Amino acid sequence: MKIPPLSSEEIESYHRNGFVIRRNFFNDEEISKLYKISIEDDAISKNALDLNDQTGKKTKLTLWFTPNNDTFGYLTRCERMIENVALLLDSDAPVCHFHSKLMQKEPRVGGAWEWHQDYGYWYKNQFMFPDQLISVMVALTEANKGNGCLQVIKGSHKLGRVNHGFAGEQVGADMVFVENALKTMELVYVELQPGDVLFFHSNLLHRSEANLSDAPRWSLISCYNSQSNLAYNEKSTSYYTPVDIVPDEAILRWQAAGVSSNDFLKKEEDPALKETGWEKDVISI
Repeated sequence: MKIPPLSSEEIESYHRNGFVIRRNFFNDEEISKLYKISIEDDAISKNALDLNDQTGKKTKLTLWFTPNNDTFGYLTRCERMIENVALLLDSDAPVCHFHSKLMQKEPRVGGAWEWHQDYGYWYKNQFMFPDQLISVMVALTEANKGNGCLQVIKGSHKLGRVNHGFAGEQVGADMVFVENALKTMELVYVELQPGDVLFFHSNLLHRSEANLSDAPRWSLISCYNSQSNLAYNEKSTSYYTPVDIVPDEAILRWQAAGVSSNDFLKKEEDPALKETGWEKDVISI
């Protein structure tokens, strides 16, 4: 059954609040297949990166730029995903896939993420227009307060870009500004069930706590850009390459290769990056 596109009310809510949640965007069979691949495919574990929070707890993520003919590639390129991203981006140009990352917050050890905006990172890539960048979080497991679900400040995308600085191995937003935003706007815990999807603006302030529960919190975050939104300091080519859209049934019905990419993000590719915060230009959440 075709998933209906976002309604005019949902689109208006996104522009007003900086995010919108669509429940049951992917069904149980699709999510079960994706999660099974996540935990069993060697390419995921071999290309996973450990990132420390300020307490030393680790979050693993696997990040790639170009979506290929594997199940994750089909998900990021499927008709329902691109149709709804196009409805939310402030552009009539084709939708492009900037990058995707599989977040792996394991029980008891999964680390926190500091308050930040995605555009606080991507500004360094010299993307011109934050309204033409969007992130889409797909819950592969339940996300709740106990296992470190996402927290967002409702409407904070309207503040514009906030200054960011170093916070351990991460880059975080100016906390004086964040504290003032929390006095002014509503804090929302984004609790999701597997298959639920969160669409959120690149300037929305968000964070997540460490996972202190006995349950994993795994999610896929795909970031999209309008082809008209040039980035003058970005080496990847995916951000300006229109998505090759596939039908929704590709996720379950099409033959799929194992997870593969020629452009997984690798820390060791450039020794200089190890010393200068290589991940801070693209990684968030």
